[in-house]
Amino acid sequence: MNPNKALWEKGDFTRLARTMRRSGEALVASISAKPGMKVLDLGCGDGTTAIPEAQAGADVLGVDIASNLVAAGNRRVHEAGLKNIRFEEGDATGLSNLQDKTFDLVVSIFGAMFAPKPFDVAKEMVRVTKPGGRIVMGNWIPNDPTLVAQILKISSAYSPPPPEGFVSPMTWGVESHVVERFTAAGVPKDAITCAKDTFTFDFDGPPAAFVAEFRDYYGPTMNAFDAATKNGRADALQAELEALFKSHNKSGRDDRTTVDATFLRVTVAVP
Repeated sequence: MNPNKALWEKGDFTRLARTMRRSGEALVASISAKPGMKVLDLGCGDGTTAIPEAQAGADVLGVDIASNLVAAGNRRVHEAGLKNIRFEEGDATGLSNLQDKTFDLVVSIFGAMFAPKPFDVAKEMVRVTKPGGRIVMGNWIPNDPTLVAQILKISSAYSPPPPEGFVSPMTWGVESHVVERFTAAGVPKDAITCAKDTFTFDFDGPPAAFVAEFRDYYGPTMNAFDAATKNGRADALQAELEALFKSHNKSGRDDRTTVDATFLRVTVAVP
């Protein structure tokens, strides 16, 4: 199986996505998805941004590599009674079933950054965007002190080394890499802008319980715990993550976890 597909089908990311809904809605409001627009939401999960885009009136296609998340997204669409959105399986490195210059807006929030072959990902996003359209990405930033970058950093320390030739998804959080990839896809440098933004996770439970959600349902953390268990280090990983979540909890309560995570917001104006 495709390793990236296996990673995101291993757990159940919908458990984490539920804690991200409010920020997803706020982000969509800020990118002006409107009636009449054709939107591709790439690496869409179960629709944290795709469903608000459809609720804003856009015609939305959600694409994700994980079949379980596509199914979950389509269930949410059915439950919401939306007719202007659908989810389907696909790979951000090769959107072979999508025609050139189809979408007014291509959105990928913490999605396409995890696909291998980042230059292919940038090329495909540019290819399917209409001239004058936009691409908006949200990418975690390497070594950022806030939550998700630290989860991934801690997890990597307990995991086996990546295979030779592996390109870290966190490189999408570095402006110079973003510019290099999109200029290689034919976008002028001055049409690419990057700025830091914030996503908030809101979990109805204490920090230790939120750690358990990542341990049991988030593919990268699940892999880290698998490796740590084999090495007798699972308790150390658990303790390190619990300390991280507790120190970043801004809810002011012991029974609720509200944590901010900084990301790089990328906007590309496609010529």
